[in-house]
Amino acid sequence: MTAELVRGQNHPLHHTRLQIRVSAGRPVVALATYADDRLTVRDEWIAHPASPTLPGLDISSPAAQAPQFTVDLDALPAPAQQVNVLLALPEDCRPGAFGAGAAPFVAVTGQDGVDIASFTITGLGAETALVAVELYRRQSAWKVRAVGQGYAGGLAELLDDQGVLRAPEKAAGIAAALRESAAPAPRAEPAQVRTRGDSPYDHPAPPGPGRQSPPAARQEPAAPSGAATSGAPGGETDAGQPAPADAERPAAGGGRIDYAHPRRSAAPPPPPAASPAPPGQPAAPVAGDATGWSMEERLYNQIWGMFEDLARTTAAYRSAVEFAESRMDQELDRVLDDPRSRIGGAGDAAREAARAKCRRLADEARRVLDRDLAQLAAESEVVEPALPPAFARWDNPCWHGYRVPMEVPMALRIGDLHLPESPALRIPFLVRLPLERGLWVDSGRTGSEAALMLDEAQLRRQALDCAVGHAARLLAVYPPGEFSVHVIDPAGAGAAALAPLSGSGLLGAPPAPGAQGVREVLGRLTRRVDLVTMAVRGGAADSLPPDVDAAEQLLIVHDFPHGFDDRAVNQLRYLADEGPTVGVHLLMVADREEASGYGPVLDPLWRSLLRITPAPDDHLADPWVRHAWTYEPLTVPPGSDVVRQVLGQVAAAHRAWGR
Repeated sequence: MTAELVRGQNHPLHHTRLQIRVSAGRPVVALATYADDRLTVRDEWIAHPASPTLPGLDISSPAAQAPQFTVDLDALPAPAQQVNVLLALPEDCRPGAFGAGAAPFVAVTGQDGVDIASFTITGLGAETALVAVELYRRQSAWKVRAVGQGYAGGLAELLDDQGVLRAPEKAAGIAAALRESAAPAPRAEPAQVRTRGDSPYDHPAPPGPGRQSPPAARQEPAAPSGAATSGAPGGETDAGQPAPADAERPAAGGGRIDYAHPRRSAAPPPPPAASPAPPGQPAAPVAGDATGWSMEERLYNQIWGMFEDLARTTAAYRSAVEFAESRMDQELDRVLDDPRSRIGGAGDAAREAARAKCRRLADEARRVLDRDLAQLAAESEVVEPALPPAFARWDNPCWHGYRVPMEVPMALRIGDLHLPESPALRIPFLVRLPLERGLWVDSGRTGSEAALMLDEAQLRRQALDCAVGHAARLLAVYPPGEFSVHVIDPAGAGAAALAPLSGSGLLGAPPAPGAQGVREVLGRLTRRVDLVTMAVRGGAADSLPPDVDAAEQLLIVHDFPHGFDDRAVNQLRYLADEGPTVGVHLLMVADREEASGYGPVLDPLWRSLLRITPAPDDHLADPWVRHAWTYEPLTVPPGSDVVRQVLGQVAAAHRAWGR
């Protein structure tokens, strides 16, 4: 499972031989440095285009659009405790800053070719050099950290910050070596003509990055586009891949034949341009104004950017208010410490002046926050109507024109998020598909005001309604026959809430009642996980028994732990841990207090699931500033029959396809 890192986040590395891929959308200079335990970089510990190899590290295509780093952590010099992956823009690069192009993307891959972690470096501006990621050793274990630290002063400033002696001279030498390596090479001889069967179209496209800048002055630049052209022997194509030495051959008339596809694009197409704004005013928001290869990807990146923007602008406001109050407290302390202020009105005047200054600073911070919130609200108003069904609420008109898809979407909306400073501004809560972890709808008393207003029976029914809604959305966004749902309802208490699923005919079997039903369903799904895991590891995925359903599986568990014995609990934990990697997912509807009798045995189960609530609750935190976000579940509009209609269309598609 790939970890999608954000700035400052780290992730353990269980492999010592790694590949680090970079996609920047344009040529970049790739460098690497080693640092010791005092973060000192020695002069001989710098890999650059003129010297792309260090002990344990090699850079392929160090001045390309998609350079790669090969790292063997066991072969590093003993004093080296950290590997810094650096990127810089060439001197002749246009536009001349990272913030004016597509956000760089970094992926760390193990020896087996499986991605370990990835990092999209967003929020850049005038920077021309940056530290992308670092690999560091901590207590004999290696980790990767997403850094994303940029330098407007270029490579010289970056190297100087890392403690390199004579950093400007070193940066100038690297730039000179880069210019020499970029000098045109002699043309290929006729003997090097491309042979039949070679393909010039095998360049991978870089992934679409996310948002670029904060809301107050966000301008999504158009990503560079154009057909990839074959270069001279030893050069590179526009896609950043080394061009074959015989990429061109003489034509009969003395010209040269270009084998590049005329519509092959080296970067995602530019986002739609906003209409010109009046001077001094922000541009009108446009749905899909982030970069990406499809409208769905653009909207996903745009929503993610809105989430980042709201988190950071709120953090700035809270920090400004905290600073104003701290400064007021300091000024009041100074007034009280001065005996002269205790006589006459001087003390009162000083205290009032300190409070007035605090209010002025807080009001200015609120004005900036309101400006950013207004822009985000305007963006939300144009984004919401443009969302596809997978990203939309149940009241979105797109469900009236719903058609069963033929492809799995990038993500699924499972609720909304908002902060206390802006309760009306709701950010869609999207989770990537296929699900990387199960879901837990907490039917217990969470302490939130909304949950306290409901009695126990209402809270349980609302929790199961929420789970049925999520299951319906998952069935609706998967192609026919690629997603199956199973239900465990030992006491049969959820029959009314489960009626939309049961009546549609989309369940593999009726909800399993009693302890016997629990054992049968868990045994069947556990067997599937075992067989698929062994088949994948043995490279025999096509040799599964015919009774094993290859579709993604969702298990809804209601009224846990009723009807579960110790063996069933262990099987449930196994499915939660191992199931997502082979397409078996859990959707638990449970109250943790009712399972408290198992003690700490179930703690790994609860931690492995994404907890959501049937009533608004502020239990989620973002990875940057740790705001407490209020989660609000998706609800069906009163009197609407949209869920049954959508499930009816899905069932009809299943029958038509014979699934």
